[in-house]
Amino acid sequence: MCQENVVLCAASAYEQKFYLNEDFADLPEGIKEELKIICVLFTADVGGVLIMEFGPEGNLQLRVDVAEEDLLYDEIGSGLKIKQLQRERAELFESLEMYYRVFILGDMTGVE
Repeated sequence: MCQENVVLCAASAYEQKFYLNEDFADLPEGIKEELKIICVLFTADVGGVLIMEFGPEGNLQLRVDVAEEDLLYDEIGSGLKIKQLQRERAELFESLEMYYRVFILGDMTGVE
C-alpha cells in the first residue's frame, strides 16, 4: 500500500490554475469538470491553494496551503467551506475514494 499521499487535483488562487493528476485521466469528464469547479470556486472564495489528495488508506482529504504574505486568506471561511464541501459532496467523495482504492491501489475489498 502507498505510504505517501497522492494528489488528485489542486487549484491555486495565486496562479489561477487548476491541476488534475494524470493518473486520474480516466475519470469521467463530468467528474473532472465537477472537481475543477469545486476547486476553483473554493480558491476564489477563500484564497490559498486547495489540494484534494488521497491518504495512504485511500481516504480523500482536502488541504489548504497558504502563502505567508497572503493577508486576504480567510482561515475561518476555509474551514467552514471544507466542512460544507464534505457534507454536500459526500457521495462524490466516497465514489472517488472507491475509484482510488480499486483502480489505483488495486484493492477489491468491499467491491461487489
